[in-house]
Amino acid sequence: MLTLDRSKASSALDYSVVNTSIQETFTAIDRFESQAVDEILQMREQQLYLQAGYKNFEEYCQRELYAWGGYRRINQLLGAKKVIDAVGELGGHIKNERQARPLLRLLKEPEKLKQAVAIALKDNPDPSVSDFAAAAQKVVPQLPRKKQSIQEPVVPKIEEPMVPQKAIVTVSQQSHPRYGESGVIEADAPNRWQQIVTFADGERLLINNADLDAASVPFSRGRNYPPEYTEAIAAIEECYKQELERLEQELRIGLLSEATANAETQVQEQIQSLQNLYKQQREQNVQLQQRLNEMESLRQLETENQQLQQRIQELERAVQQHPVQQWGNTMPQQATKVLNKQVKQALENTIDLRSLAQEPPKENAQECLRLMGMALKNLASAMNNTQVLEAAAIILGSEPTPTAIAYRAEQLEMLPQAVSDIRRVLSKPGCTWQDYWAVAQEYEVIKSDYWAELTSEETNLITALQKASPQPDTIGLGSIVAHADPYRTLYVERGEVVEDLGEELVVAWDCWKEQSKKTDRYFRDELRFWQPQ
Repeated sequence: MLTLDRSKASSALDYSVVNTSIQETFTAIDRFESQAVDEILQMREQQLYLQAGYKNFEEYCQRELYAWGGYRRINQLLGAKKVIDAVGELGGHIKNERQARPLLRLLKEPEKLKQAVAIALKDNPDPSVSDFAAAAQKVVPQLPRKKQSIQEPVVPKIEEPMVPQKAIVTVSQQSHPRYGESGVIEADAPNRWQQIVTFADGERLLINNADLDAASVPFSRGRNYPPEYTEAIAAIEECYKQELERLEQELRIGLLSEATANAETQVQEQIQSLQNLYKQQREQNVQLQQRLNEMESLRQLETENQQLQQRIQELERAVQQHPVQQWGNTMPQQATKVLNKQVKQALENTIDLRSLAQEPPKENAQECLRLMGMALKNLASAMNNTQVLEAAAIILGSEPTPTAIAYRAEQLEMLPQAVSDIRRVLSKPGCTWQDYWAVAQEYEVIKSDYWAELTSEETNLITALQKASPQPDTIGLGSIVAHADPYRTLYVERGEVVEDLGEELVVAWDCWKEQSKKTDRYFRDELRFWQPQ
């Protein structure tokens, strides 16, 4: 590790030296953290804390390790140790407790846990906390938890059924960190919807009744009301039922009328669609007939070319079989000129692909090049000629394989429509980056093609819209936040970020103003933007 001498000038430092020292320091921190976990396990399993007079492991952590996060932080480190041991050889890629935290809920399913780590490594060889969290969400999706209001209803206090102490319960909510573990209720419930549960390792948590499973325990699922309240509630329910029936009848009539109107609209749309389809088919038939005529003309030209080639071959054989002296004047120069003229006219009617490649037509040049490339591809398939296939690939700008050429041709078919849609969006007044991106993302695969078709003014407009697009807000200095863990009491409390330490933030809580401890440090993923209840 690098030791800085403040008496020397700052210019004497080198970036690579300082950067290497920083990385070695963080590596040493992770290594010593792992060593501390092993020693913590010895303290808990061998119950060495009893020698100092502590009653349990939780009391020892809160007293002796308070400066490093206390019992909560020790639990996080022990959970990370379990995750690293469960994944086996892949555990070497989990460098610290923060990376193991999003994987903790998969600890009960080792195969899915290993699958999540493998997915994170596949996406990024050096995964971060967000990579592991995204992989865990992909393997076992976690549904968003419904927010529970902690405000007590304004009703007279009613005696609730008491849960017997020493009752054994099991955490049944999969999203809870203690899912599947059993604990004992040793204290009275602080309210009607939560219980204080003590687990085998000594930790005591406040857990919702809905997250616990114990058929023998009479959890309070509702509230008992006095007789006068019961009668009033029954009367309100009856009025509500009648009003609901009336609304259902009106809704049924309205839906019937709407369904009839929608059916008529759909019939009209189908008729219009059929008429348009008939019109398109008629136009396609005309185009097909024109192409058939062109193909017939080409076939006739090909037949004439074959006849001329056969005639030339016959004349060449005749010349070879008989000396020139024997012919005399049987083929005068005038007849030779006539024959050459006919051959030249036949060749002029054929398609010269080389001249078309050198100078394509100014109108719809991309379509002509695509057709020419496909023609060369079909010709290469028929002749089994790799050189022709390479020529088609050069024209279309793809790999010299039939599959790649066909895929490239399909992309170029989309080009005219892509340019038209993008120009239509850009021409709208008040166009934003979201409007452009909603259309451009459909043609992202041919971005380089349509970008070349756009003018410089259009490309500059797209660049300006992207720069002006607002970026998502992040929690920083001065942000009003609350805790992101719904099981923490600070989940509904209001706090302000008073100091930014890089990876961690210092938050001053409003509810701690009258206490000696007014601030605490958190990672950004432990906080959320505060919303008034």
